[in-house]
Amino acid sequence: MRPERSAGVGLGLALLSAVTFGTSGTFARSLIEAGWSAEAAVAARVGIASVLLAVPAALALRGKGHVLRRNLGTVGVFGLLAVAGAQVGFFNAVRYLPIGVALLLEYLGIILVVVWMWALHGQRPRRLTVVGSAAAVLGLVFVLNLTGGGRIDPVGVLWGLGAAVGLATYFVLSARVDPELPSVAVASGGMAVGSGVLLLLGAVGTLPMHATFGAVTFAGHRTSWLVPIVGLSLVAAVISYVAGIGAARILGARLSSFVGLTEVLFAVLIAWLLLGELPTVIQLLGGGLIVAGVALVRVDELRPTRTSHGRDGRTAVALHPSR
Repeated sequence: MRPERSAGVGLGLALLSAVTFGTSGTFARSLIEAGWSAEAAVAARVGIASVLLAVPAALALRGKGHVLRRNLGTVGVFGLLAVAGAQVGFFNAVRYLPIGVALLLEYLGIILVVVWMWALHGQRPRRLTVVGSAAAVLGLVFVLNLTGGGRIDPVGVLWGLGAAVGLATYFVLSARVDPELPSVAVASGGMAVGSGVLLLLGAVGTLPMHATFGAVTFAGHRTSWLVPIVGLSLVAAVISYVAGIGAARILGARLSSFVGLTEVLFAVLIAWLLLGELPTVIQLLGGGLIVAGVALVRVDELRPTRTSHGRDGRTAVALHPSR
């Protein structure tokens, strides 16, 4: 395949991944409004997706059983915090907030990584990272409409920030993933762990784990509960992960990670088209600042002078934790 055509395929896969990831909030909203707990929606999504990815994961692990065994702890923590924690936070956030606002709050997790690395490892952020972080924080003020006295449910904000912590955990763990461990194996294993823990906690009554199996309202129409479940697990998980992995292999970590930022825009557009949710002008401005700030942090993080993050970028593109 010619380089130009290959790059075009990679860009198409990256956009497909961003679009399909961006549908998760809309699918989840229909289940939650029908009586599903956010925890049940997450367990169904990642549990089904882990099963669907089990075969390609097994094929990728042929002859690498020892690699999986020495990384069981990492996969377990990844599934518990970066998969289950981030998704539970995000899906609970969309109970109280517009989907676009909840997603923007979650993306602040990238800024939290800067704070974490500075506070615990003494890695002082460079100028571009400081500028990007400041832009993202200012954007947060606009998104929450604090300057205009708008009402944003604080419970939803807390859940959104909880999702940001999950996303930050994902990035921190991604920097330590064994490069010999296939990305699809981490995705399938992490989702299996996440769903298993959620179901166990639900069984003992620690987490609300309830679902309804009648008709739900999706995009203004009554339909079977299976429609959003299939959408969450197949469209917003399996297709998204597979497309993201393919894009990363063709485009590389840097370009595909920046294309992945379009997920925020696609999520807002999908929520507007299907649910009629559209942020205010000031919130759109804030969203633009957050995306720009995150992009600046990513530019600084992936600059050639910092070679220690090459593995991090590759893994992060292939294994988005929360959508």
